[in-house]
Amino acid sequence: MRFLTAGESHGKGLLVIIEGVPAGFKINKEDIDKELQRRQRGYGRGKRMEIEKDMVEIISGIRGGYTLGSPIGFLIKNRDWENWKNVMDPEEIYDYIPVTKPRAGHADFAGVIKYHFDDIRNILERASARETSARVAVGAVAKCILREFDIEIISFVEGIGNIEGRFDINNFSWDDIKNKVENSDLRMIDKELEEQAKKLIDEAKESGDTLGGRFILLAKNVPIGIGSHVHWDRRLDALLAYAIMSIPSVKGVEIGEAFLSSREKGSRVHDEFINEGIKFRKTNYAGGVEGGISNGEIIMIRAAVKPIPTLRKPLKTFDIKEKKITEGYYERSDVCVVSSAGIVGEAMMAWIIADEFLKKFSGDHLDEIKLSYENYINYVHKRLGWKS
Repeated sequence: MRFLTAGESHGKGLLVIIEGVPAGFKINKEDIDKELQRRQRGYGRGKRMEIEKDMVEIISGIRGGYTLGSPIGFLIKNRDWENWKNVMDPEEIYDYIPVTKPRAGHADFAGVIKYHFDDIRNILERASARETSARVAVGAVAKCILREFDIEIISFVEGIGNIEGRFDINNFSWDDIKNKVENSDLRMIDKELEEQAKKLIDEAKESGDTLGGRFILLAKNVPIGIGSHVHWDRRLDALLAYAIMSIPSVKGVEIGEAFLSSREKGSRVHDEFINEGIKFRKTNYAGGVEGGISNGEIIMIRAAVKPIPTLRKPLKTFDIKEKKITEGYYERSDVCVVSSAGIVGEAMMAWIIADEFLKKFSGDHLDEIKLSYENYINYVHKRLGWKS
């Protein structure tokens, strides 16, 4: 599978084309809209979330609620377009002053030099995290594919700024996490830590600053054997890291307890085998991937999100027109987006796992894929001495 997105932050809307989804998968518009709404929630989001109520318009590839095997087309309209026509019209721009002050930490400076532009808006509109709304719609389709095989993905915020809660991959309840984070403004597990984080966000907002943090992604019921060790670009951990790192503001990705493992002896962090029914490992420090291949354990990713680079009290900048250091540029933005970044992370994780899943259990229709999957699961259970 592959997908393409098009559109600018304040343009008419976002376009999505998804290619390679087999026929027969049930896709509900309501499921996609629900994912889009989850992305827009979160303590610390900006005023634009009060304007945009994202909904998808299905253009092609789905009929009567089921995929046809042909390219899927989506449109997500920007409600704020009416206020930006003069600035973003594809054919004519008028009454507009170009942006010439790049923000530190944004694509502004490098992009305007790379593409020979005099107006930074030509860069910032596409570099904006607004594009991730389209990715969440794509991820919703991937989740529909995975749902047929009981593969589930969740995200939660582990920490905001210096407010840190340490997640233990070897001691947690899936349902407990899921229930708590879906009823949390910041998608945090610990209510006390959440209140501390909210206070920190309020303080940052008051001072015209922004905050980053860390989120966790978990995927359960991924079968043994997704991904491959045979080439660098087929390794599941590499593909996942690539996908999560592509999310705006994500600056670090960890599979399992990578940094903890780097400080420990091998006897402490390699996941020893046991034989207790379907429980096959004592621990899961590897985060469900060994040698670039899923090993049947829960897949875990930790991602580090930098603070939003658009500050209400901007840092000094270099004006590319005046050729001098000057006061920075501010455009409406969020204070903290870590919880929303986690939802985008779910989408990207779902996409990679669904794509690799379909590579292994390929077919033109869901029925073929299910047959291939069931045969493989029976084989795995036989190899391991489990009862199917």
